[in-house]
Amino acid sequence: MTRRYNFCAGPAALPESVLATAASEMLDWHGKGLSLMEMSHRSPEVTGVAHHAEQTLRELLSISDDYAVLFLQGGASTQFSAVPLNLLDGKASADYVNTGQWSKKAIAEAKRYCDVNVVASSEDTNFSTIPPFESWQLGKDPAYLHYTPNETIGGVEYFWTPEVNVPVVADMSSTILSRPINVDDFGVIYAGAQKNIGPAGLVVAIVRRDLLGKTDEHCPAMLNWEVAAKNDSMYNTPPTYSLYLAGLVFDWLKERGGLSAMETINREKAAKLYAAIDTSDFYANPVEIQSRSLMNIPFTLADAELDKPFLQEAESAGLLNLKGHRSVGGMRASVYNAVGMDAVDALINFMQDFEKRRA
Repeated sequence: MTRRYNFCAGPAALPESVLATAASEMLDWHGKGLSLMEMSHRSPEVTGVAHHAEQTLRELLSISDDYAVLFLQGGASTQFSAVPLNLLDGKASADYVNTGQWSKKAIAEAKRYCDVNVVASSEDTNFSTIPPFESWQLGKDPAYLHYTPNETIGGVEYFWTPEVNVPVVADMSSTILSRPINVDDFGVIYAGAQKNIGPAGLVVAIVRRDLLGKTDEHCPAMLNWEVAAKNDSMYNTPPTYSLYLAGLVFDWLKERGGLSAMETINREKAAKLYAAIDTSDFYANPVEIQSRSLMNIPFTLADAELDKPFLQEAESAGLLNLKGHRSVGGMRASVYNAVGMDAVDALINFMQDFEKRRA
C-alpha cells in the first residue's frame, strides 16, 4: 500500500502512527474481545478513554480547572447557535468580526437570536486582510465578542487576541493545537475535530465555568453547555470512536514535544511553501503577509486555464485535495500537524516542475 500526501482542509490528514494503532485495535481493544466502537459509553473502558483524552488536552493547552472541557457533536457549525443560546444572558446584542466565509456563517446563525454588530469586516478586500483592532467599532453593551482566528477558506490568521471587556469567543477549528495559545484570554473556544484533533464527528468546546448556567430558557438540552458539563459530555451517547482517535492524536502531540514543538515545525512548513510561491511569477498568494495562515495556504496560477491540468497532474503525482474552495477558486494546501515536511517538499517540487513545463 502506498500512502499519498493529503492536503485536504478537512477531514484532514491524520498521523500514520495513530491510524496504525487504531487499525491494530480495531477488532480487539486492549484484549477485551471487541472493538471500542462496540462498547457502552457508560463502561469504565470508554469513560477512561474520555477522561484520558480530556486530561491530555488540558496538559497540551495548559487548561486550568476554571474551564470545562466538553466533547460534543455536530461540528463547529452547531456551535454557531450554541454560542448565543448559552451566552446572551438576556442581552440584546453580540459583537462579531467578519473575516471570511466561516465568520459569515456564524454571523448569519447568530442573527436568529440577537442583534449582531459587525465590528469590522475585510469583505472589501475579498477577505485577504484582517482589520486592525483600532478600526473596530465595538458595541455599547454586547454579550460577547466572536471571531474566527483562522479562516480555513481564505487562509487568513490572527496572531493576536482581541482585548475587550466582554467574553471573547473563538472558532479555533483551524488553529487549535497548531501552536500554543493562552486559554485564559478567552471565555469560550470551540473547534471542529477534523483538522488537528481527529476525525469528523466531534467538536471540542472549552468554556470558562463562570459562563455556564446563563442559557436561554429555549435552548435545547443538546446545545446547553451546562448540561454537557454536568454530564461529563455524556448526556447522550457521544461519538466514542472519534473521541478515542482524538485521544491518540493528543498522545502523538505529546510524544512530539507538545505545541511549542509543533509551532516550530508548522512555521517551517508554511515559510517554505510561501517562499516557493513568492519567488515565482507563476504562483501567487492573495493574503497580506502578516495575516497569512500557518495551516491553510491558498494560491493561484498565472493562467486559470491551467488549474485543471495542475490538479490532474498533482493527483497523479500523489498530491491530493489541492483544489481551492468553490467560493474562491485556485488552489489550497492545508498543512495541518499530520502533514509532514516531506509532503511540503513534494508539493514544492511538483509546483516548480509544473511551472517549468507550463510557463
